[in-house]
Amino acid sequence: MSDQRPVGLFDSGVGGLTILREVRQQLDNERCLYLADSRECPYGTKSVAEIQQRCETVVDFLLGQDAKIIVVACNAASVSALAHLRSRYAVPFVGIVPAVKPAAKLTKVGKIGVLTTPTTAESRPLAQLIQQFTHGVTVLTQVCPGLVPLVEQGITEGAEVEELLGRYLAALLDTGVDVIVLGCTHYAFLRGSIQRLCGSGVTLLDPADAVARQLGRVLENEGLTAAGGAASTCYFTTGEVAELERVLERLTGSVDGPIIQAQI
Repeated sequence: MSDQRPVGLFDSGVGGLTILREVRQQLDNERCLYLADSRECPYGTKSVAEIQQRCETVVDFLLGQDAKIIVVACNAASVSALAHLRSRYAVPFVGIVPAVKPAAKLTKVGKIGVLTTPTTAESRPLAQLIQQFTHGVTVLTQVCPGLVPLVEQGITEGAEVEELLGRYLAALLDTGVDVIVLGCTHYAFLRGSIQRLCGSGVTLLDPADAVARQLGRVLENEGLTAAGGAASTCYFTTGEVAELERVLERLTGSVDGPIIQAQI
């Protein structure tokens, strides 16, 4: 059996494009729908109730576009709303959480850092991950105000990025961490600058690859895999179409599908 319906992915903005990139590389028969909820960005400063309500609206839209599975390509939305969405909808969901478990296995000094947003930092799922998988390891979370808005503008380098990253990373590096988890999908676009500032002695973890692999497993287990399909992406935005087109070009180097205004 082959299910040619598309995979739906969403984020508060363009951060989830890092997940989409991995999905496109690993699952090259799947059609994808990507919704950037840019008008509501960022999710990471909203309350849990606000995020859950907004995620319902976004999921309803993607299901209306015939999505067969939903990827919540946002840490804040996943920790705040994934369980809620799974209890409300019959469609399968794949979420993303900070890569604390593999980080705890990788550290040689027993100290890891997590770059994240306020909602994720204060979430119960993150606390549970830390409690369950980091025995004997110190976990330091660092909230990073200002980074998401810069990435949303397509700004991934320059003086403002350097100043913010330098300040946030110093708080972790001064403690001697040797593994840093990128706990927001937007931060993967800053990976080059982060690695340079940290140096080669610090390992960065981005869970995008793991999310794409998990999506592949769920598609196969649920009998939803597309066989022999032509991979494509259709983009939706709750912001301005021209702005998403500009930022896509700047962040990824191309616009590889139509961009449509989502009136939600």
